[in-house]
Amino acid sequence: MRRFLPLLVPPLLLTTAAAAQDRPTPPAMLTLTASADVARAPDQLRLTAGVLTNGASAADAMAANSVRMNSVLAALKAAAIALRDVQTTGLSLSPQYRYQPEQPPILTGYQARNSISIRTGKLGEAGRLVDAVIKAGANEVQGPEFTLANPDAALDEARTAAVAKARARAELYARAAGLKVKRIASISEGGAMADPGPRPLMRSAMAEAAAAPPVQPGELAMVASVTVSFELEPMP
Repeated sequence: MRRFLPLLVPPLLLTTAAAAQDRPTPPAMLTLTASADVARAPDQLRLTAGVLTNGASAADAMAANSVRMNSVLAALKAAAIALRDVQTTGLSLSPQYRYQPEQPPILTGYQARNSISIRTGKLGEAGRLVDAVIKAGANEVQGPEFTLANPDAALDEARTAAVAKARARAELYARAAGLKVKRIASISEGGAMADPGPRPLMRSAMAEAAAAPPVQPGELAMVASVTVSFELEPMP
């Protein structure tokens, strides 16, 4: 007589199968990135002015540079620019060579450069300030860069708008999928900055300009970007 043995299922397998049935289904998630910007009129500008000089010797080049830069600093003082708002950003002295084919370089002299950064809240004086430093001896000018002295309030407004935009978009996607937004699971900031738009660049050729150049501050776009993860749930 043939005997049949009962099928024995290990208790561990039974426990695992029961646990799998009891495990809750992970919630549906949606992750979106949104950005928003807030326009503000700038209240501060930065301008870089420099003096570039040449001389037969290092001492000659630097001495000539110092004379012209001191004249530029005096012009800034006359324009009521505070000393704390002027900062040296670069000072260099380098030899200059003439190169010829199959010949060693020939030293022709030295070149000195001194650059300063100027900060001011007198936006309406930007053109006259550029004109003043050029007439005083600056032969390299870059800027101006328009900024906000305190951008935090505008950036916070842009951050709030970016989160609202992300939520509105999440609700749109959720409705399209027959779901609804339950809650925000996480928020991370992708970046916040001021977008100044195009910036004029004024070069040494402006030293020949007879009048103050026109400078328009325009507006700044304070931009914030956020990435938000939403937990979704079925419609009731």
